[in-house]
Amino acid sequence: MTLLDDFMVRSTLAGLGVVLAAAPLGCFVVWRRMAYFGDATAHASILGVALALAFNVSILGGVLSVALIMALTVSALGGRGYAMDTLLGVMAHSSLAFGLVAVSFIDGVRVDLMAYLFGDILAVGRVDLLVIWGGAALVLLLLLARWSALLTSTLNPDLASAAGISPRREQLILSLALAMVVAVAIKVVGVLLIAAMLLIPAAAARPFARTPERMALIAVVIGAVSVLSGIQLAFQFDSPTGPTIVCVAAVLFCAASVMDFLRANRI
Repeated sequence: MTLLDDFMVRSTLAGLGVVLAAAPLGCFVVWRRMAYFGDATAHASILGVALALAFNVSILGGVLSVALIMALTVSALGGRGYAMDTLLGVMAHSSLAFGLVAVSFIDGVRVDLMAYLFGDILAVGRVDLLVIWGGAALVLLLLLARWSALLTSTLNPDLASAAGISPRREQLILSLALAMVVAVAIKVVGVLLIAAMLLIPAAAARPFARTPERMALIAVVIGAVSVLSGIQLAFQFDSPTGPTIVCVAAVLFCAASVMDFLRANRI
């Protein structure tokens, strides 16, 4: 019996793989105020799942395709008379609804929608681990390669343009990374909780970070603690694992906010 035969080990490795990619990317989501975009991309992934099952292709490919199409559509329609939050809201809920309806019409395929909506980290297998860690590695490599350009275009788009950096291109690169994270995280925390794992660790890390790089590292630590503690608590209290991980992250965010308030007021 190998170590990976233990479902708790596989679950822990899967959660850590997602956090490794989601936490640094979540920092850009916080800095760019893209929380709604992350949520919309996650919702759209259900339509990707339905299309993948209908055309008998990989779930990863289906989710990535739909997420990228949505990102390109938002980029094309943004600034043409549509408020961005309105546009994202329409696309998020429409794609989720079309995805749920499409799944109901697929014959001969049994789909556990609860697993896709809320995650099923305890059912992660070896192939899933390869997909998760492979996707996380690609996202990390992309962020490392484009870190300076992404950071400059995030903090000062005008300065980025003057330096020969295209803010629109960096936005598309960020959208690609976000689509990859959603695709690999759907098995772990599900569609409805992916945005939370992108946003909460990064938001909790913000009060303790003086540099962008430090914020990304602290976010990874907070996300890892959330995964490890959440899995243990879910196993102990027989609660759903994905939501429990997010609950732990939310508690850590509240603790960080209280500590920041006390420090700011010197209490």
